[in-house]
Formats: sequence, C-alpha cells, structure tokens
Amino acid sequence: MVVLYDGDGPADPRPGAVAVGVFDGLHRGHQAVLATVRARAHERGLVAGVVTFDPPPALVLAPERAPRRLQTLAQRLEGLGTLGIERIRVVTFSRDLAHEGADDFLQRVLVGDVHAAAVVVGEDFRFGRDREGDLARLVERGARAGFSAEGVRIVGEGGRFSSTAVRQALDRGEVHEAARILGRPFTLRGRVAPGDARGRELGFATANLDLDPLQQLPNDGVYAALARVAPGQWHAAAVSVGTRPQYYEDGARLVEAHVLDFAGDLYGREVDLAFLARLRDQAVFADEAALARRIALDVATTRDLAGGATAERAELLRWDVGQRR
Repeated sequence: MVVLYDGDGPADPRPGAVAVGVFDGLHRGHQAVLATVRARAHERGLVAGVVTFDPPPALVLAPERAPRRLQTLAQRLEGLGTLGIERIRVVTFSRDLAHEGADDFLQRVLVGDVHAAAVVVGEDFRFGRDREGDLARLVERGARAGFSAEGVRIVGEGGRFSSTAVRQALDRGEVHEAARILGRPFTLRGRVAPGDARGRELGFATANLDLDPLQQLPNDGVYAALARVAPGQWHAAAVSVGTRPQYYEDGARLVEAHVLDFAGDLYGREVDLAFLARLRDQAVFADEAALARRIALDVATTRDLAGGATAERAELLRWDVGQRR
C-alpha cells in the first residue's frame, strides 16, 4: 500500500478507482463504498485508491462543535489496507484548503494526484468551498475530465450506518451497537503511560492509556474487552473508563485496562483495546476491600466473555496489520 501526503510526488502513474471521504471509523457504510471502489478497480484494471483528510474538516472549520475521533490516522490507514485499498492520498485539511473551489480540488487532487478514472462517494458527499460540490457536479465535471463518478447509498438495518451513530452508541455505553455498525468491536489505541499504581495496590495492575484528547470514548463504566499487546496477541482485559470516583470527586477521565494472563512490561508500548460488553457503571464502594471484590468479579466475567468471543477475535485478527507481516 502506498500512502501519499502533501508534497509527495505521484508514486504510481497508473489510473485509479478512488473513494473520497474522511472515513472515520471505517464502519459498514464506508465498507460498502470501498467495496464498490474495489469492484470498479477489478472491472477496469485500475488501482483501488482513497483520498482522505487529516485533520477532519470539522475540526478545522468548527473545532468547538467537531465530533470526537473514532480512530487515529494510523488505525484508519491500516484499516483501508485491510479493506483492499492500494493507494491513499492523505490531504492535510486547512482553512486555506477550505477556500479552494470544488473544480480546483477536483483537478488538483483527483486528476493530478491520484489519476482518477472512476470516483466513488457516499450519496450525500459534498466538497469544495462552502460545500459547493455535490454528486451531480462530480458526475458532470468528471465527464469533462475523463473519469466516471457514482454515489453509493449508505444504509443499514434499523437506520443509516454513520460515524455519528457509532459515537451516539458509545456515548450510551452500547458497545454492542457500536460493533454492529462498525462490523467489528470498537477499538481504542493509545500508548501506556505511568499511573498512580492504585490498581496494583488492590492486586489488579492496570495499563493506563495516553489518548488523544479528541478521541471518542465509551460512556463511563467497566467493560469486558480484548487487549492487543503485540501483533497478533490479544488478551482478555477488564477496562475502566471514568474518573475513579472511589478516590476523586472530580478526577481526570482515564482509560485503565487490567490485562489478563500477561506478565510483561507494557510501559511505553502502544496497546489496542477492543470493547466487547459493558459490565457495570462506575461506583463508590464502602472500602477498598469491597472495591477489590467487585473488581475480582469483573475480571471473572471478562474472562468468560472474552473466552467466548471467537468471532470477535477472528475479526480483530483480520484487521490486525502487524500479525500479517
């Protein structure tokens, strides 16, 4: 897979079938768009490609209202590779780019950078200054520029598949619903940072994830999860998301994972947490002994749930780039 950033010259002059969008989360609606790209590439002997944006446009144009991210850029790029994309153009979104006209963007990026012969977008796709470009304009301009364009309807059982729907499910703590829309468990990625060792004192050492402040999290609570500690190595993990009300009235919001059956040092290591089920709300207990008993129950429940999550494990391994190398 070739990834091109601003300033990179075209590494591959072959014409491409190209999807355009942010693709945060790579949910099942996105996957339908990308499946169409792969089909067009196969039919016409083209390179399957994507044009995506980082940071997401909303973060630049209206940061106070911008949605939280479902994935890091690295997760997004890895996922695009898993879904059969061969060439990715990452466009750095800025206020200057926001003022670029739709036709100029089309000519500079789609024609100039990725040599588009076929373009596939979601049916509600908009682009260019003041969102002046839509699917109809893309079809018309594409006919002049030498590429075909088509829109894909993004729908799902019980409602439209969307990144917004995933965020809403996570805000409610409904990780099963988020997984249904995504087609796999919702997965956080962060580097393990030192904590205050309270978990270790209770007999349940935890890995504290240092996350992007704009990262979307599940609602506060305790969850059963799978933790990726190395390529292809997924362990059951009991995960706490919240402010640790046992100890703080207004603590920082943290994600802490007790990784089962793992004795190595995780400090400084990048870890993925894939959420399987919500176990309970955050709570305050009578004392630390009562808290430790409840954590022991959470760990036992996590072991049972994670042990039975064979389909989820298989899907996570499919998306695990490192274990395929």
